[in-house]
Amino acid sequence: MGTDPGLRRLVLGTLLAAYPGRVPPDWAVDLVREGLAGHTLFGKNVHDPAQLAASTAALRAARPDVLVAIDEEGGDVTRLARATGSPYPGNAALGAVDDPALTERVYAAIGAELAALGITVGLAPVVDVNTADENPVIGTRSFGADPARVAVHSAAAVAGLQSTGVAACAKHFPGHGAATADSHHELPIVDVPPAVLRERDLPPFAAAIGAGVRSIMTAHIRVPALTGDDPATFSPAVLVDLLRHEYGFSGAVITDALEMKGAALAAGGVGPAAVRALAAGADLLCIGSEVDAALVERVAAEIVDALGDGRLGRARVEEAAGRTAALAARPRAAGTPTPAPTDLGYAAARRAVRVEGDVTGLGRPLVIQLHATSTIAEERVPWGLGPHLAGLEEVRVVAAETDAASLLGLAGTRPIVLVGRHLHRLPGGPHLVDALAATHPVTVVEMGWPGPWRPTGARAYVNTYGASHANGRAAAEVLGLAG
Repeated sequence: MGTDPGLRRLVLGTLLAAYPGRVPPDWAVDLVREGLAGHTLFGKNVHDPAQLAASTAALRAARPDVLVAIDEEGGDVTRLARATGSPYPGNAALGAVDDPALTERVYAAIGAELAALGITVGLAPVVDVNTADENPVIGTRSFGADPARVAVHSAAAVAGLQSTGVAACAKHFPGHGAATADSHHELPIVDVPPAVLRERDLPPFAAAIGAGVRSIMTAHIRVPALTGDDPATFSPAVLVDLLRHEYGFSGAVITDALEMKGAALAAGGVGPAAVRALAAGADLLCIGSEVDAALVERVAAEIVDALGDGRLGRARVEEAAGRTAALAARPRAAGTPTPAPTDLGYAAARRAVRVEGDVTGLGRPLVIQLHATSTIAEERVPWGLGPHLAGLEEVRVVAAETDAASLLGLAGTRPIVLVGRHLHRLPGGPHLVDALAATHPVTVVEMGWPGPWRPTGARAYVNTYGASHANGRAAAEVLGLAG
């Protein structure tokens, strides 16, 4: 990496790495001691609270101001509760309730839990306005499709999370909600003029900035009118002209994971992506989840090389490292955050449930859960009504591989409760539901983003606005099926 240890330390101060396993390996701790900004924690790093607190303590022992970040959004994206599902509803449910004070309380509860575990940056809230029903990666992570409502709840979430001393991170700038592709796998295009962004996508970011949000995450999306052929993560027009100058943000700009195809493919690898993001105005470079010491060194070496060949100026890297250090140096909340009532999330999820039709008198139905894949952001977390049912029979099937006749035979005289996520875009889902409901009493429970689709002939349609543990319990209670 060259002979200048000061330059290496400067560069490391712009990198957010990750490590495998439940115990930080020596290299991960050593890099923190040598100047690495910090690490992001993923589900694979989490076993239980005691283990996680020990891990963050080990990182802090290497350097007290290390950044420890985690994607803990509540709802469908949880790392702390990956074994069971989150005890809190996510943003779509909170937006449906539309009680900003509740949103603030829920985020304060999440923040208190993070603070107690030694985590300093909550990579939340998602403030994207989910205007595309087919959006495969935002959906229930969004407060909704109305910019004004999303803005109000974004500000409340930031206030709640940061009241605990944990830095919030509004994501994904300049707005991922209209995309119909997943930037983990490709580079989505949002082909609208800047005026549409200002009216539709940017009000929640303005609200988050007004609430004092300490960091904002970039989106690996292409907005041709602003970014040309590049993702926003590589665009000075987005990160400097729009975010810094027009919207007045002075905190740290964090990239979404540079290992994602939306960035890595566009740049020719994680190292070149890091250089381009820094040059465009990003401050803290999230490498991704699959990280080892060699990758950190390669990325750092690429940045050092860019400083040498003129792709990057030293002042830009010093500015980025300074903003990252300021994010780490912010004072903690006064006193110890108060733990939330254990039923806060469940009560909130119950308020979000919306029922169309009649859900009375179900008795002891057959519960059918349709398999749904998880996004990389969500990881694989249990969902559904199963854990909350009082001894009822539940079967799990793949919609496109199942015929209605076999399920009707299994149900016999019992009514059917069919549970799914994003049923409107699940292969075979709408067809199977309609076939069942044509001759049988069927209640549909939608635990994903609802969209305009409704089943034909169903007795009832129940929308939970999310698939967390809290959402599942709420649905079971509404249907009278909870144990």
